[in-house]
Amino acid sequence: MAGTPPWDAVDLAPGVLAAFTTRAGGVSRAPWDSLDLGLGVGDDEADVLANRARLAAWVGAPVAFGTQVHGAGVLVVHGAPADERTVGVADAYLATGADVAVGVLVADCVPVLLADPEARVVAAVHAGRGGLVAGVLGAAVAAMTRHGATPGRIRAAVGPSVAGASYEVPAAMRDEVGLRLPEAPTTTSWGTPALDLRAAAVGELARVGVHHVVRVERDTFVDPALFSHRRATAAGTTTGRACGVVRLLPG
Repeated sequence: MAGTPPWDAVDLAPGVLAAFTTRAGGVSRAPWDSLDLGLGVGDDEADVLANRARLAAWVGAPVAFGTQVHGAGVLVVHGAPADERTVGVADAYLATGADVAVGVLVADCVPVLLADPEARVVAAVHAGRGGLVAGVLGAAVAAMTRHGATPGRIRAAVGPSVAGASYEVPAAMRDEVGLRLPEAPTTTSWGTPALDLRAAAVGELARVGVHHVVRVERDTFVDPALFSHRRATAAGTTTGRACGVVRLLPG
């Protein structure tokens, strides 16, 4: 495990480690190969936990994951998780100390990492279509504010996800989501109705006062180095889960 970890690291804020993992660097076998971090997708549990241990070694702290339900719930994580499998049901996870990192699992949904280095608070948010419509980003920012953050200081990183050019949906769904998230409606590269979840996330962050945003422009649907549930389903197979992870560094 020596050398640079196989992830997209983001210069989010001073004193903060933030990254989005790829498929590389783990022990899982096909079709979950190789750094599958998701329990409950058919992979061998021992392999997934070994992959999570590798991630924790790269991050330098235990990584807390939860049970995601495409909602707007927020959990505050205090210290190393008692259960390495899940810290509870939510779609946003917040940490205020350097002794634990927080992560969210994705395979097309948008992972969003948030940090206010002055208030010493970070959050990882699972921003799928359902969570974005439910207001998960606003809920995460509100929770950070209760712990001393201010939206104007918060830095955000919007990670790899299915791009609008690849995320085909029924026209009725596109229109319905557009009523809540006006940046979301778009068309695929082949001209059919689609949703741009990354653009929707950036727009939603702006509406709650977060304007310092970095975007990682990688499309999970077409990038073989990333997990994609939609791509795997279209091929009649299954796949693993990557993560967005964020940690306050000591000092």
